[in-house]
Amino acid sequence: MSKRYTITAALPYTNGPIHIGHLAGVYVPADIYSRYLRLTGNDVAFICGSDEHGVPITIKAKKEGVTPQDIVDKYHAIIKKSFEEFGISFDNYSRTSAKIHHDTAQEFFKTLYNKNEFVEEVTEQLYDAEANQFLADRFVIGTCPKCGNEEAYGDQCENCGSSLNATDLINPKSAITGNVPTLKETKHWFLPLNKHEDFLREWILKGHKKDWKPNVYGQVKSWIDDGLRPRAVTRDLDWGIPVPAEGGEGKVLYVWFDAPIGYISSTKEWAAREGKNWEDYWKDENTKLVHFIGKDNIVFHCIIFPSMLKAEGSYILPENVPANEFLNLENNKLSTSKNWAVWLPDYLMDFPNQQDVLRYALTANAPETKDNDFTWKDFQARNNNELVAIFGNFINRVVVLTNKYYNGIVPTPSNYKPIDEETLATVKAYPAVISSSIERYRFREASQELINLARLGNKYLADEEPWKTIKTDEERTKTVMFVALQIASALAVLSEPFLPFTSHKLKAILCHSELDSESNWEDISTKEILLLAEHKIGKGELLFSKIEDSQIEAQLAKLEASKKANEVANKVVEPQKEEITFDDFTKLDIRVGTILEAEKMPKTKKLLVLKVDTGIDTRTIVSGIAESFKPEDVIGKRVTVLVNLAPRKLRGVESQGMILMTEDEAGNLVFVNPDKDEVSNGLTIS
Repeated sequence: MSKRYTITAALPYTNGPIHIGHLAGVYVPADIYSRYLRLTGNDVAFICGSDEHGVPITIKAKKEGVTPQDIVDKYHAIIKKSFEEFGISFDNYSRTSAKIHHDTAQEFFKTLYNKNEFVEEVTEQLYDAEANQFLADRFVIGTCPKCGNEEAYGDQCENCGSSLNATDLINPKSAITGNVPTLKETKHWFLPLNKHEDFLREWILKGHKKDWKPNVYGQVKSWIDDGLRPRAVTRDLDWGIPVPAEGGEGKVLYVWFDAPIGYISSTKEWAAREGKNWEDYWKDENTKLVHFIGKDNIVFHCIIFPSMLKAEGSYILPENVPANEFLNLENNKLSTSKNWAVWLPDYLMDFPNQQDVLRYALTANAPETKDNDFTWKDFQARNNNELVAIFGNFINRVVVLTNKYYNGIVPTPSNYKPIDEETLATVKAYPAVISSSIERYRFREASQELINLARLGNKYLADEEPWKTIKTDEERTKTVMFVALQIASALAVLSEPFLPFTSHKLKAILCHSELDSESNWEDISTKEILLLAEHKIGKGELLFSKIEDSQIEAQLAKLEASKKANEVANKVVEPQKEEITFDDFTKLDIRVGTILEAEKMPKTKKLLVLKVDTGIDTRTIVSGIAESFKPEDVIGKRVTVLVNLAPRKLRGVESQGMILMTEDEAGNLVFVNPDKDEVSNGLTIS
């Protein structure tokens, strides 16, 4: 029986493009689920849009010297285009700067305001006097009180995932000026989450939500057990949706009050365009609401937004919130600020017409229960060893042999052997197997079952060897090829949620559109035959191409270049030390010398013991350069030596001076040495 579903995917911030972490965490699983639901005959509204009111947007605008509207217009277009090219099948992709969203969010606020669901409080907030601005959320950076991360934001610590208030931070600093902020009184409206604690406990902890993912249920339980507190729904900012209440001048709706309402406004936009009633998708108890998010949004979608919906009173609540964990990149945490990411527009340019390869790699390695790591080598292996060698190989053999033996006409089978009946029965079981995994949000498992179906086809062909029986038993060959074509047809349908571009291409090869009725998901289980005898298929073409080592090396080189560029850009230059007088400088006796001998100091990683000809003597100097230079590499080096530094014992060896060193742009140690070899040892540098 058909059901109605509202599927939401977390609204991406419009302060940069989409990267693979976003795709793996939210958009690919949400798209698989939505495509599957449509294939199985359900009424689906798959909703998303750009989140355009976050503080990161205003910060980026300040850095680039443009307006926030300029930033959101630029990245909304980039994000929307990338999603379309990648095949994310949103029914509607809107934006929170749209009038319909401003109206919807303000109406929602006014409804709660008129029902006295807010509490008004005057509190002390962090304030930057130089910028003449309150420091909301990411305008303030400091040390996380829970994990000690020194780069936590005023709304969240990205290291431990804790949700924070700016005043929670230890040693806070303004992200605008770098100043230490002061506290200043301001009035805001708060949603009293403590008022909804009993409801949340009953709905989630005592209700049927134990089928939620353990990471989601566990985080929500921890929050509720810790006791909920009022949460601000307004901010002192000039970018966002104005607060529609007396005293709200100069204030906007807090982005995490505003953003989830974006799901509702986007649905309204879609329903008006399609001639549907939006309330059916948000207020009908027969509709199933599912939020796809990353783990950093769990609290907002499982506690704050449900409390907002409950307080409003007429909305349904989410049935499930299948949040994924984080995806790392080449053993390092993805970071947009450090450009440590694989950006979707770049991927689409570097790997044209290979959207499904990335979709598959991200699904097969999805961070469903724990943080996972994306590597380019694994991406290559998934493509070459699974998509090319298993799925693509099977389809290619079936199509090539059908055209070779029967001019593309599906042959009429003769008597089935037990292996044929067993194989066809196994094919019929796959829709239920894959459905079970998808409906439990186990998309990794489901993708592997799809590959197992292709494996079944390969094994069947390998065992039955039609290329041999064509010479000895033509009737048997017809049966084998007929069965193999049924497997290919099943793959064309079942691959659609995971590999939509491949599915479309395969259906075209098999000429599905020319059938009396194109097969759907359930037909694979219920129909005796998918491709009838005498149906003509098209010519073969490769579904997947091998990815070469050179392509992977190019991507790794790009990451390494980003890493080095980021290190240079973020290199901390030591500030100038206190001023000294000329007399202080003249006390330094700096001379040219030559390293005569060098050896590693035992049981240390950093120290080399050097014999240096200073021109006035040969002396021992212990230098902490062993991690940068081998002993044999420094013998004969001309160096600059501070010779009148007071002797000091290091690991029992008396060091009688200091070799002067510096760092290059990449952070590597280099000698401060005279340019010309004719400069004599012992020459004083002044």
